[in-house]
Amino acid sequence: MKLEIRAPELSESVTTGTLLAWRRQLGEKVLRDETLIDLETDKVILEVAAPADGVLIEQRHAEGDTVTAGEVLAVIETEAAAAVEPAPPRQIEKAPPPAPAASPEPAPPPGPPKSETRPVRPVSDSGPHRERLLVAEKAGRERRVPMSRLRQRIAERLVSAQHTAAILTTFNEANMQPVNELRQRFKAEFETRHGIKLGYMSFFVRAVCDALKQFPMLNASIDGEDIVQHDYMDIGIAVSTPRGLVVPVLRDAERLSFAEIEKGIADFAARAQTGALSIDELTGGTFSITNGGVFGSLLSTPILNPPQSGILGMHKIQERPVAENGQVVIRPMMYLALSYDHRLIDGKEAVQFLVAVKAALETPERLLLEV
Repeated sequence: MKLEIRAPELSESVTTGTLLAWRRQLGEKVLRDETLIDLETDKVILEVAAPADGVLIEQRHAEGDTVTAGEVLAVIETEAAAAVEPAPPRQIEKAPPPAPAASPEPAPPPGPPKSETRPVRPVSDSGPHRERLLVAEKAGRERRVPMSRLRQRIAERLVSAQHTAAILTTFNEANMQPVNELRQRFKAEFETRHGIKLGYMSFFVRAVCDALKQFPMLNASIDGEDIVQHDYMDIGIAVSTPRGLVVPVLRDAERLSFAEIEKGIADFAARAQTGALSIDELTGGTFSITNGGVFGSLLSTPILNPPQSGILGMHKIQERPVAENGQVVIRPMMYLALSYDHRLIDGKEAVQFLVAVKAALETPERLLLEV
């Protein structure tokens, strides 16, 4: 019996994908639930599995083709008796041997060298001739590769954000010593109890949720002429992968404990590297956090993730001299950047939001009271 294998339903915002790779070729056996096709969408790579044991007898699309949800991608034959025999090896016809060449006339004995030779004119190392040579030589060291659908989508969304939102960024800095001291005091007990390390991200997620409660407009979005206000906090966490940046979403982050936040982010980071995140996990979000500090960034201006109205940028923790109580002391400092949509959020509100995040990080024990 022949079975058609179709592209899966994607999502409301994703209607097409790219056939990235065939895991099996024509005539090869496939097993039930074995991945047959890798399908790349704007957000994730989906693995299309075989619905039954059989033999692959049709490939309706080649690698690199664009396909739509529900479209037939392949056909397998499931009846053992009708299994397709492997195609015989292709015979490569040998070219006939070349006809024997006529015997050459015996060459005359070499004579004395000629007294006059034509001088070789050197090529000028300047001017338009050299420019043409350089251009031709560089062209031989260039190559073109198609952009992945994820990279295309990232490019589209970033350009769209710049064109549709009035993005402004405000900055502040936080003394991370209180967080460091709290982590040192409880990290061993925390890891023993929860099986996960106590990192920085849980403090930042909790600090953001605390600030969003005070300034809920940072958790809202614009839809046409309406303001959509969210009574929940779905926090997107930017994760770098070999294919590009993805932003999985921590749902109802305001209800999560420190351990649940750390486990959720660790799970996202691990599965993002293998493309195992689902479309649902990458959809939505009411506010985002990005951490360029893990790569050494000292300061940046993050771009909004539409339709969100705010994104917090974390940066490298660096010891710097600061003034405390009239004294210069060395403290582990981090620059914070908040990019926001000025159409919806006034500068005063954005500044106060970032000050609230700073205050929460510099008195982290207060965050523990709200877990």
